[in-house]
Amino acid sequence: MQMSARNATAVTSSTGNSESGQSDRTDWTAYATSYDLLSEHNPAYRALLDDFRSFLGTIERPGLIYDIGGGTGNYTGIAAAAFPDSRIRLIEPDPGMLARAKSKLAAHDNVEYEGRSLETTGVTEPADLVVCVHALYTMPRQEQRLSDLRRLVRPGGLLYLVDIGRSLDLSDWRGFLFRHIVRETGLLGAIRIFWRGREITRQNNAIRRSQDAGVFWTFDAGVLASKAEAAGFEVLRQEQAYRGYSDLVVCRAAP
Repeated sequence: MQMSARNATAVTSSTGNSESGQSDRTDWTAYATSYDLLSEHNPAYRALLDDFRSFLGTIERPGLIYDIGGGTGNYTGIAAAAFPDSRIRLIEPDPGMLARAKSKLAAHDNVEYEGRSLETTGVTEPADLVVCVHALYTMPRQEQRLSDLRRLVRPGGLLYLVDIGRSLDLSDWRGFLFRHIVRETGLLGAIRIFWRGREITRQNNAIRRSQDAGVFWTFDAGVLASKAEAAGFEVLRQEQAYRGYSDLVVCRAAP
């Protein structure tokens, strides 16, 4: 989920939205211990995973895939299963997230793991597909990072990009998730799951504080696509996702 270089400062974009410098407030290693509860119990998150799985079913086999800010490896796992003959580089700077990914994906021998940030990722070979989900908003200087993403993709290659743009309404999310989990598991089951996921609550509070402070990037619907175009991508698909909190864009790298 996360991809960042630490301890930069926030700046403001020309559109008036916050363009992030960087934050050190969110403890991503602590987040990693319970992060995968999202994929198990959050239907909005599962919908993103399902969309990515469906997207992969529409494209030719990529020779090389980068998963930028790959977190605990959920998207890499889907790609590795769909394309066992493809090479995949999971790029994630947080050691806790990366360790969790290595443990989960140990059965996939086509995955390489790199503990680094996007801006320090070298390109010995451009990718056929780059994946970046819920990571860009945490990075410093998003327009430059979008240019870095373009640098990773071969001409004609694809970018699958999802990013949180709107400030998290934590009360809204708590109510949504609690109602859903009660329907799935009953009241006592929901209470147990919320207790297990209490670290998620703490870290989501930290994310919201960073958004409010302008340290994590926030943007209006449609801005992500326009910035991707400015970075040298052709937008093939654009929509809101994750209950309207995120933008999803699928792009092709211009020649």
